This record gives sequence, structure tokens and C-alpha cells, in this order.
Amino acid sequence: MRVHVADHPLITHKLSVLRDRTTPSPTFRALTEELVTLLAYEATRNVRVTATPIDTPVAHTMGVAIAKPRPLVVPILRAGLGMLEGMVKLVPTAEVGFLGMARNEETLEPQTYAERLPDDLSGRQCFVLDPMLATGGTLAAAIDFLFDRGAEEVTCVCILGAPEGLAAVEQAVGDRNVSIVLGALDEKLDENGYIVPGLGDAGDRLYGLAE
Repeated sequence: MRVHVADHPLITHKLSVLRDRTTPSPTFRALTEELVTLLAYEATRNVRVTATPIDTPVAHTMGVAIAKPRPLVVPILRAGLGMLEGMVKLVPTAEVGFLGMARNEETLEPQTYAERLPDDLSGRQCFVLDPMLATGGTLAAAIDFLFDRGAEEVTCVCILGAPEGLAAVEQAVGDRNVSIVLGALDEKLDENGYIVPGLGDAGDRLYGLAE
């Protein structure tokens, strides 16, 4: 498993504002979109392209275009939705699917409660959007789901991660073709499974509490 932790002053600046508990939801959403676009630049470094002829105003030359099958962007509901616009701004030709996962309170294991994805993902490069890599259970389950449908490569884009979650995902994915791109790798998880210092619950920060 390949891991890239972003090291850029603009990313660190935007993360600092996101971490601030006084940052209101509209600002949080806007900054998340900007931050994800920066992370997507790194996440798509190995996106497949194909050579294509083009005519400039001066001469005929060769360029590249995003290869088919097109990349598939998969936000994990609900917090991953807040990352979607930032990703598709950079890759507007990508297709978008959705994956809803929640913890079963009896087994404590992630379970899928909603999905809108092609049945056959053979040959597809998939980009999973999930803001917080905490315990790693949900992300590992999402990766399994995509590979079970035939995905060739999965890249996960997360705003923050914890060492415990990163280790859990690495153990779960084995030798499959997986990359993780993080805005920052934080210190640890607390007793409640929250990332420390973190930024709180990303879904609540993005959309407010659902009563």
C-alpha cells in the first residue's frame, strides 16, 4: 500500500482553519472543496491517459486525454459528499458513484446500507473520498467492496488520518493495488475513536447535526 501525506503550506493553512472549532459550516464546506482539489492533484498522479492527436493554432502535435474506462469517484456517505466537488473540478470527465456505509451496532462491523455503482468495475481506477481515516474499518470495507466488483486500482483521498487507522487499512488490503493520500497524519485516536488533534466530526462540521 502506498501512502502520501501532503506537505504544502496551502494545505496546512486550510487544514488549520478546518480544525478551528469556531469555523462555521459554510466556510468549512468551501475550504474542504479547495483542500480536496489540492489533494486530488496528487491522487490523480497515475491516472491513465491515452495519446491523442491535436491541432494547435501553429502545428499538428500529440497530446493526451483521460483514458477509458473513465476514473470512478466514490464518496462515502455522508461526509464524503462534501469532498465531491473538489474532486470533480479537477477531473470533470470522471464518473461518480456513491457508497453508504455505517457501523452495525451489534457486530461493530461496517455494513453497506446504500450503493450506486456499476456491477462490473473491471479495469477501473477508483477514487474513494472519505474525510477521516480514524479506525480504518469503513475505508477497508469500501476498498473490499470495490475490489470485489473487479476494480483494478483504488486510491483513497482523506483529509486527516490516524496511525491506527492507517495500519488497520494496510493490514486489510494486503498486496492489492491501493494508495492513500492524506492532508495530514495526526497523532492518535482518543478513547472514543476520534482523531487527535483532528477536527471533530467531519459530517457534522460540514452539514450540521441532523436532529
